[in-house]
Amino acid sequence: MYKLPKLNYSYSGLEPYIDRKTMRIHYTKHHQGYVNKLNDYFKSHNLKKEDLRKLQSKIKSTETPLRNNGGGNFNHTFFWKVMTDKKLKRDINNYPKIKEGILKRWDTLDNFFNEFEEKALSVFGSGWAWLIINGKGKLEIVISHNQDNPLMKKLRKQKHGIPLLCLDVWEHAYYLKYQNKRNSYIRAFFNIINWDFVNSNFEKYSK
Repeated sequence: MYKLPKLNYSYSGLEPYIDRKTMRIHYTKHHQGYVNKLNDYFKSHNLKKEDLRKLQSKIKSTETPLRNNGGGNFNHTFFWKVMTDKKLKRDINNYPKIKEGILKRWDTLDNFFNEFEEKALSVFGSGWAWLIINGKGKLEIVISHNQDNPLMKKLRKQKHGIPLLCLDVWEHAYYLKYQNKRNSYIRAFFNIINWDFVNSNFEKYSK
């Protein structure tokens, strides 16, 4: 069945931007909870495990347990890869293709980061901010609520597309360190983005 994915860094690897305690609880408690509940759902419905990414496009709005836990598992698995403890991978200048794509769409990196922050702050309650390639092949920043994501094609109110980057804006992602300062958490996140991963997604799906 589904398992908690291996992290590419230690719990303290993202400090000072994300603290060890928050990372450990987020990974071992919250994400593990989604994995456990998703496995329970598959067992109780006598379903065979399938690719987690492909599963997202099959989830219906009425399938709440699958929507929450299938989405929660995918979103967090993706989110861990979006961050890195490697300094070279944190520098977008080392990845000219995704940088060029962002500059073509937003003119400057500041414009991109400002809009991403604005969209992330606009999430009411819990949810996610995403950089996607939309149905027209253009880069776009969108949000999702709870554990929904842009791959869930059967959710009518969700903007759809291919994820390149995401940010978890649930309270448990930042509350221990940033308390109610969500904007500080968002800006801190910009320092640990794994542009190598984002660029790989961009090269793979922008063709």
